[in-house]
Amino acid sequence: MAELSAEPILRAEGLSLAFAGVVALDGVSVAVPRGEIFAIIGPNGAGKTSFLNCVSGVYRPRAGRLTFDRRDLLRLRPHEIAAAGIARMFQNVELFPLLTVVDNLMLGRHHLMRTGLLAGALWIGLARSEEIRHREAVERVIDFLDIESIRHQVVATLSYGLQKRVELGRALAMEPSLLLLDEPASGMNLEETEDMARFILDIKEELGITQVLVEHDMGVVMDIADRVTVLDFGRTIAEDTPAAIQRDPAVIRAYLGEEALA
Repeated sequence: MAELSAEPILRAEGLSLAFAGVVALDGVSVAVPRGEIFAIIGPNGAGKTSFLNCVSGVYRPRAGRLTFDRRDLLRLRPHEIAAAGIARMFQNVELFPLLTVVDNLMLGRHHLMRTGLLAGALWIGLARSEEIRHREAVERVIDFLDIESIRHQVVATLSYGLQKRVELGRALAMEPSLLLLDEPASGMNLEETEDMARFILDIKEELGITQVLVEHDMGVVMDIADRVTVLDFGRTIAEDTPAAIQRDPAVIRAYLGEEALA
């Protein structure tokens, strides 16, 4: 089981972002403790994915601070953020559809590979031993996610639920210390959703990886999250345990409207 630490692994302070005058984030501050599943929820357009895009370097906020393990993320490019230990599972499947499951997972190891192009092409010496090590790491991910039976299948031939699991596997293959999950259960049936929730819990308990979860399925969030932050129109309106969030009047108002409180 992962140990919780008083020092947050990820901290955002006064994060602000806008597009052509439309405010996506308005002074958002969060502190994600090491070892937690930290959920961010909110209505459509609340700024949830925009926050993840800032953390992964896709967007540059116009104001605020963003640190990961005390490193200034705003000074790093996306590939440097990945190398620092942040991986992401995207809302829409972003795999290479004509490659096999194993090959897609191996691509998650790319930033960890050290041999040059020529040695890699000839597959000699250090290149061979390095690839063996990386393939062993990928095999551990395959075993963890229970996808041995599809390891050599082309991704395009898989069901959507299995493709999402492979997407998660590629992120895990990067050996992150922080995993960003953008709608991991979207588009899944009940059985696939339950499997995904179980894997997210296993990642915390067995691998000790901190996770920031954006998810619309409130059943999933309330079952597995340690803490929940709620965004509405780019602002933080609540942060608490899942049980407290469900009772918070500001959260009920944001999701259901004023009449829900009448």
